[in-house]
Amino acid sequence: MLRVQHLSVAYGSKQAVTDVSFQLGKGEVIGILGANGAGKSSTIAGILGIEKGTFSELTILERSPIQHRREVFRDVGVQFQETAFPDRLTVQEACRQWSALYEETLPAGDLLRTFGLAGKEQQTVNSLSGGERQRLAVLLALIHRPKLVFLDELTTGLDPMARRLLWQRLLTMKQQGLSMVLTSHYMDEVEILCDTILILRHGCPVFQGTVAQALQESGKTSLEEAYLALAGAETEGFWHEDHSDIG
Repeated sequence: MLRVQHLSVAYGSKQAVTDVSFQLGKGEVIGILGANGAGKSSTIAGILGIEKGTFSELTILERSPIQHRREVFRDVGVQFQETAFPDRLTVQEACRQWSALYEETLPAGDLLRTFGLAGKEQQTVNSLSGGERQRLAVLLALIHRPKLVFLDELTTGLDPMARRLLWQRLLTMKQQGLSMVLTSHYMDEVEILCDTILILRHGCPVFQGTVAQALQESGKTSLEEAYLALAGAETEGFWHEDHSDIG
């Protein structure tokens, strides 16, 4: 489904991502973790070809996302950390516009009910709460039955109940063969959804493996503690890091 070998992304003289490699099979989920500015979003942007990167191999569904963008993105969904919607666009219009881009889509009504947006079809997107806009962005990323979806901080702004309902929906789709690349700061979310994790520190991979392997390597008893140890937050002092970097 996805193969990334030696991906690096730079913004001028600023190196955002250095030598990231991983692969993903059908129905598998990888979580990309790291502090703000660690390179998570930049990694996704480099894979999608949104940002120019260097790599030895980069294939999505056995095709290059650079050379075969139209074919690749028929079967790929993307939810960005902040999705910008046109002013005065209604929820129903957003669903229609996204659906028009693809040959086959899921019924919008079913998705709206699943994501707790039924009854809000005539509301403008900018009148929705932050959590509702986030749910709409994830819905639109899934509306065309993608085989692979990229989810960047998918539950930011959601209340605990909404987060769990979204996890249930994604787990069902995972069982049906959907592959996912996600970034998250929520370790409970990572444990529920992810088969493997990739931890970045200042754009460089510092750990890749399963949650169990992260616990073993770090010597910790919880994923949150393991993440903090492997990401270097324990020794650097997370709140004193410079988080102004991109990604």
